[in-house]
Amino acid sequence: MSKTQTTKTRGKAAEADPLMGYRTLSGVADEMVDPGGAVRPVWRNFLAAIGRMDETELANRFARADRYLRDAGVFYRAYGTKGNSERSWPLSHIPVLVDDHEWQALSAGLVQRAELLERIAADLYGPRRLVEDGFLPPTLIASNTQYLRPLVGVAPADGHFLHFCSFEIGRGPDGSWWVLSDRTEAPSGAGFALENRVATTRAFSDIYAESHVHRLAGFFGAFRDQLQSIKRHAEDRIAVLSPGVANETYFEHAYIARYLGFMLLEGEDLTVVDGRVMVRTVAGLKPVGVLWRRLDANFADPLELDQGSHIGTPGLVESLRAGTVSIVNALGSGILETRAFLAFMPRICRHLLGEDLALPSIATWWCGQKAERDHVAASIAKMVIGPAYSTRPFFDDNGQSVLGSSLRDNAKLSISEWLKSDGVKLVGQEVVKLSTTPAWVNGRLTPRPMSLRVFVARTRDGWQVMPGGFARIGSGPDAAAIAMQQGGSAADVWIVSDRPVERITLLPAEESFTRNMPGSLPSRAADNLFWLGRYIERAEGALRILRAWHGRFAEAADPERPLLKDVTAYLAALDIDTAKPVPDSLIRNIGSALYSASNIRDRFSPDGWLALNDLAKTARRFTATVQAGDDATHAMTILLRKLAGFAGLVHENMYRFTGWRFLSIGRYLERGLHMTRLLGHMTGPDAPDGAYDMLLEIGDSVMTHRRRYNVNTASLTVTDLLALDPLNPRSVLYQLNEIKTEVELLPNAFINGQMSPFYREAMRLHAGLAVMTPEAMTPEVYKRFESDLERLSDILAQTYLG
Repeated sequence: MSKTQTTKTRGKAAEADPLMGYRTLSGVADEMVDPGGAVRPVWRNFLAAIGRMDETELANRFARADRYLRDAGVFYRAYGTKGNSERSWPLSHIPVLVDDHEWQALSAGLVQRAELLERIAADLYGPRRLVEDGFLPPTLIASNTQYLRPLVGVAPADGHFLHFCSFEIGRGPDGSWWVLSDRTEAPSGAGFALENRVATTRAFSDIYAESHVHRLAGFFGAFRDQLQSIKRHAEDRIAVLSPGVANETYFEHAYIARYLGFMLLEGEDLTVVDGRVMVRTVAGLKPVGVLWRRLDANFADPLELDQGSHIGTPGLVESLRAGTVSIVNALGSGILETRAFLAFMPRICRHLLGEDLALPSIATWWCGQKAERDHVAASIAKMVIGPAYSTRPFFDDNGQSVLGSSLRDNAKLSISEWLKSDGVKLVGQEVVKLSTTPAWVNGRLTPRPMSLRVFVARTRDGWQVMPGGFARIGSGPDAAAIAMQQGGSAADVWIVSDRPVERITLLPAEESFTRNMPGSLPSRAADNLFWLGRYIERAEGALRILRAWHGRFAEAADPERPLLKDVTAYLAALDIDTAKPVPDSLIRNIGSALYSASNIRDRFSPDGWLALNDLAKTARRFTATVQAGDDATHAMTILLRKLAGFAGLVHENMYRFTGWRFLSIGRYLERGLHMTRLLGHMTGPDAPDGAYDMLLEIGDSVMTHRRRYNVNTASLTVTDLLALDPLNPRSVLYQLNEIKTEVELLPNAFINGQMSPFYREAMRLHAGLAVMTPEAMTPEVYKRFESDLERLSDILAQTYLG
């Protein structure tokens, strides 16, 4: 059948079937289709719009969304038996649509729940009346590893335990929303929700523009303003505290930090001095007033919490006692995620807030004590809904009821699976079913189980709910899990109004700003930028030598020729094996550059990241396909062009801030080392024939040499051009001149009117080489300069990176 026929056929099918073949599952609520089989009003425009598209157009739209995510470098880290790896973000392209009126009612319930959790946290770490008055069992608190005793009695500096929460919610068979779990420890997903929105609007920009979908920027702007308001001092920094690049949601940490303009820090970036949290920067210690933590509380302070933690900051709890820093959310708030708490929420809500719990929790109950058995038996009917829920309480062999658990990632869940994991012997079973939502599967809309993750933030005007979030979509109709670690996907959530919505951005309404000082660069970030520059230049140096070697090998096909043999020995000393067309050490250097860049994702442009990834992927592909000789020469040229593309992006687009200087110094220093070693080896009296021409080729200076010197290549002319010419961007002197220029602009280049140790050493090396003549440049002199350049790197680390 032709494409035209396919389109026409599909158009006729859409006219006959407005649901486009979509069929709901029996006994399960659906987000798009009501119980009577009709399309819900909020979905009608969207369904009609995609119904007019043929499969090719839809595929192209989905490809645009996927391309955006790929180009932006959006990923999550998957864990498995073979270690962890970066996975592309699994977008389910069809958004979930929710009517604004329904969302407002749902939001009110979530605001109530956030406030209730705040009150519970304040009690548990304060007077503990909920335990004393019998609203929570003592053993549930005392035996809980998330209850951090060093924090008991420590009031948050800003007066609040919770600032940012998320709730996993799902719709039951009767259409009611239920809370499946509370996330208060270090809620993840808000950044991914933003990326889902951008990607989905790339696919459906026309539909989105006319659908009155609430924007997300206002939510983040209000939260950012709140964090700014709780700083105690104007000079205090706000930072996202990440466990590091190995964390499954590290991309989000970097994205959120960049989006909101916060620093991205790890525990090693911080130190506590006189009870105050400070960040190590290239300009010295700077105060931090607010930490939006994304690491578990137990790991935050190895002195008073988990002593085995290698990612925390010693003394952080001390700073909380001193009231000098606000942590979002407060350390210890993870206890609110305890599954058994769900059973007590209705009573506690009435006690603390004087009102009924607006949003019920999934059927969960605690009967750890015999006195509570009758209460649970009497109230269990109120805790379950619809025919999909059993009304039989569960009891163990001694007649005691046992603890059920909240639905986490499961679309269809046997409570027995949860209880068995807790070591409980069962005599019954309960099944819970979530609503379904349309997903595009094998060329058609197909119902898939779904839960929503919704975010709530404290703002200056009180709790505010993000008008959206992200939906987690099951991989099959009967999937046991909807977690992305187990094959699930994520979808954008559109809250659709019946009237135009405000177009909010994070751009300031007033023309006022604060210009941050260059010293805000954390030392760890400077270290990664410095080594990124070195690894990139190290890779380029290797590529240029290998290209020259393989070019000559292609002509002679004899690796025993004196020049080739000599260069092979030189490369072997650098761990570069010419027997492999694409040596392992080259792949390692490019991989090290990629790793350094991954540690500074908040400071790295998406284009630069994409170019570096492309370089790494191409190099890895070449390892299996490239042959020695002319093929390898061509491959090295391709890699050099890709590397030049990356360098060009960095050079043209990177702001000339402190970070740029460390990246540049790394490149200049490594290039100087590269050329110093080569000159020392290939300009000596025993240099084989052709060495000087090969040096000029490696130094990309063949044409320059022809223009500048009226003689054939010789030791003195090559030395003059590649070692001592201040205008040749490949010469050693040029590198030292550029290092001297950059170091003058670094923080603390002068201390009390004196040069810093790094500045002094850079000046000494530059002056020492500038007065040299070609005749004086012997292999011994080159060896001494090589040692001096290595020492210069060490002094930089001692001065700025410690």
